[in-house]
Amino acid sequence: MKPETVNLKQKNNLILPQILFTSKNTNTMSSFDVVIIGSGPGGYVSAIRCAQLGFKTALIEKYSTLGGTCLNVGCIPSKAMLSSSHHFAEIAHFEENGISISGSVKVNLEQMIARKQGVVDQTVGGINYLMDKNKITVYHGLGSFVDATHIAVTQSDGTSETIETKYAIIATGSKPANLPFITLDKERIITSTEALKLPEVPKHLIIIGGGVIGIELGQVYLRLGAQVSVVEFMDRIIPGMDGALSKELTKVLKKQGMKFYTSHKVQSVTRKGKAVQVQAENAKGELITLDGDYALVAVGRKPFTAGLNAENAGVKISDRGQVEVNDHLQTTVPTIYAIGDVVRGAMLAHKAEEEGVMVAEILAGQKPHIDYNLIPGVVYTWPEVAAVGKTEEQLKEAGVEFKSGSFPFKALGRARASGDLDGFVKILADAKTDEVLGVHMIGARTADLIAAAVTAMEYKASAEDISRMSHAHPTFAEAIKEAALAATENRALHV
Repeated sequence: MKPETVNLKQKNNLILPQILFTSKNTNTMSSFDVVIIGSGPGGYVSAIRCAQLGFKTALIEKYSTLGGTCLNVGCIPSKAMLSSSHHFAEIAHFEENGISISGSVKVNLEQMIARKQGVVDQTVGGINYLMDKNKITVYHGLGSFVDATHIAVTQSDGTSETIETKYAIIATGSKPANLPFITLDKERIITSTEALKLPEVPKHLIIIGGGVIGIELGQVYLRLGAQVSVVEFMDRIIPGMDGALSKELTKVLKKQGMKFYTSHKVQSVTRKGKAVQVQAENAKGELITLDGDYALVAVGRKPFTAGLNAENAGVKISDRGQVEVNDHLQTTVPTIYAIGDVVRGAMLAHKAEEEGVMVAEILAGQKPHIDYNLIPGVVYTWPEVAAVGKTEEQLKEAGVEFKSGSFPFKALGRARASGDLDGFVKILADAKTDEVLGVHMIGARTADLIAAAVTAMEYKASAEDISRMSHAHPTFAEAIKEAALAATENRALHV
C-alpha cells in the first residue's frame, strides 16, 4: 500500500508532508500517525507526548521489555548497584556516628544483583502502564523500514507484520563501543552490561576507559572489596568535564584505593583461563602490564542502527554511524525524525527525552526548543559530579573573558554534620555582564543540586542574582550561593 496523495503544509518554518492514506485494504494493515522505533527514554517519552497531542501512536521494541539500555542495562540498574554498594561502604563510618554493629558485615552479591533486577522490573512495569494509559500500541520485534511510510516488525520466530505511518521517529539508541583488537568474551573481558551481573566480586578489576561508565562501575566493585585499576588514554579521567572536577574526583578515588594509569594507550587484552592481562603504553613509550581476573571495556558507546534498513526509506547514515538530522531533528526524509544516542550530541537519557518531546511538539505545530548548552552531565559516584554550561577550558579556548568563584563543601555546616566533606562548587561568569556561563560541582547530592544551576542559566541569571537568593540553612545548596558570592567580587562569607 502506498500513500495516494501528499500535501505540503507549513509548520514552524518546516515543510511537513501531510500524507493521506487511501488504501482499499485498511483491514489488513494497521495505520498510525506516528511510529517510534526504540523504547528507551527518548522513544517511550516521545510516544507518550505524541499520544498526549492526539496522534495515533505505535512503539516498536525489539526486546521483550521496554525501556531500552537506560532502564534495563544502563542508568537504572547501575544506580541501584551504586546505591547498594554505597550503603555497604557507609557501614565503615557507623562507629564514629555512635552506631555499634555486632558481628561481621558481609557482601551478598547475589542479593544485591537481585535487588537491582527488582528495581529494573518495577521501572519497566511502570513504562508498560504508561503505554496502556496513553493508548499506545506496542509491538515487540525488530523494526525495519520497507520504505518511508511502511515499517516491518519482525519477531524472534521470524514472523513479520508491516504497519504504515505518516511520520516515523528513529530512537534506536546505542550500544557499548569496543577497540578493534579486543575480543569481548562477555565472561572475563566484559562490557557494562555484564558488569551489572557478575557472579563474584572481582579480585582485580581492570577498567579500560576513565569515562562516566567505567568510573561508576569501578567504584561499585571498589566498595565491595575489589582492587580496581583504570587505564585511560587521555591525561585525566572524565575528560569531557571541567579539569577541576577531574582533579578532585581523582584525588578522592585514589584516597578510596582506586589506581589510575592516565595517558596510557592499551596495546592488548588477553585472557587465559580465569586470568586477564592488559598491556598499555604510556606517553614515554614504556609498556606496563596489569594482571587481573576481569577486564571491563568502557570506551564509550556507538549509535545502533543494525537491522533498521534506513536506506530503504532514504535516510542517510553518517560515516560515524549516526543518523543525520537537521536542527529540527529531521532526517534526509522530511517525514522521518531521529533522536537520542543515534544522532549527534551527548549520549544522555535526559537529552533523548527532551528531543523526543520536541519532535512530538513540532509535529503538532508547536514551537519547542532545546538549548543543548544547558543539558547537564552527571557522574553518580560518591561524591557525585555534576556540571552544566561551558568548562573553564572551553572558555579559554574560545577567548571568552570570565571570572571564577569556588566554595568547598568542607566549609558547610551540613557537610560537616553528615561527614561529606569532599568537593566544591565552581561558578564561571562572564567578566563583563556577570551572566553565569558554567556551573561545575563535585560533592554530596550534586546530581540533584545541578538542576538549580540549569534553572538559573535558563533565565540568564548573573552570579549576583544567585548570590542574592536565600538558600535554606543548613543545606548542601548553600555551596551554590557561596560560589556565586565568590564569583561576585570574591565575597564568599563562610570561607
